[in-house]
Amino acid sequence: MELFINRCLSILDTGTNNNNYNSILGDFIDNGLKGFLNEGLDFIKRLLFAVIILVIGKKLIHYFTGLLAKYFNRTKMEISVSGFLLAMIRAVLYIVLAAFIIIQVIGIASAPIIAILGSAGLSIGLALQGSLSNFAGGVLILLLKPFRVGDYIITGGNEGTVTAIDIFYTRLLTVDNRLLVMPNGSLSNANIINVTYESKRRLDISVLIDYSENIKKVKDILIEIAENHELVLKDQDISVFVNSFDPSAINIGIRVWVLKENYWTLKCELLELIKNQFDKNKITIPFDQLDVNIRNNP
Repeated sequence: MELFINRCLSILDTGTNNNNYNSILGDFIDNGLKGFLNEGLDFIKRLLFAVIILVIGKKLIHYFTGLLAKYFNRTKMEISVSGFLLAMIRAVLYIVLAAFIIIQVIGIASAPIIAILGSAGLSIGLALQGSLSNFAGGVLILLLKPFRVGDYIITGGNEGTVTAIDIFYTRLLTVDNRLLVMPNGSLSNANIINVTYESKRRLDISVLIDYSENIKKVKDILIEIAENHELVLKDQDISVFVNSFDPSAINIGIRVWVLKENYWTLKCELLELIKNQFDKNKITIPFDQLDVNIRNNP
């Protein structure tokens, strides 16, 4: 094409006639057709190659998302959450396929596309920073499962029963029936105590007795109370021991094991039984007293 243009310019400089015009027209048609055919064939080849890449990419995406779906089913992830994750992953993979494979094969420069996608991703990330943090935390909680729906957890001074784990928030129901909504971003980075993770819990109780009391007698009474209670697990150790010597009392410790759903019931009943048995056996539970002496000045 460059040779054709140069020849046209040379002819215009030296003068033209009909033969020259005919020659120019013939060269224009010849070179134009050759260039069109070459460019057209090259475009068709790249287009066919792009279609092949598209078909192969779709099959790979379908296979990969199928594996993820099976994994989510094995981990017993909630259907709504797994569906949302699969849809998002599928959309991202298709965007990558279109932007970085098909468009490049067709011949569009990838550098501007990368720059546009990068700037758009940065802008979206800054605008949705808190939401993305909560989303990432929700994904981690759902995958790692530090707690499940129905567990009783303690975190950051808050505690309650988990009623729902959403993508962005986790909902807790407190013991006084208040709904506590916590963002997953902060929850995934906090220390969490899962009280009901195991089926059994150890119950620790401390009672105070006067220094004048018989320690062996007190221990026998406490062991009898624990062994006779139906909620105490008999296949686990029952421990009664001297815990400490306090300034005005002896601290006796009691350790028993109980099913997690019976923890509070057993604790309340044991405390009541201990008080009744101590009264029955005339065992003194010391308490702080203040003596006030009034002096009359003459």
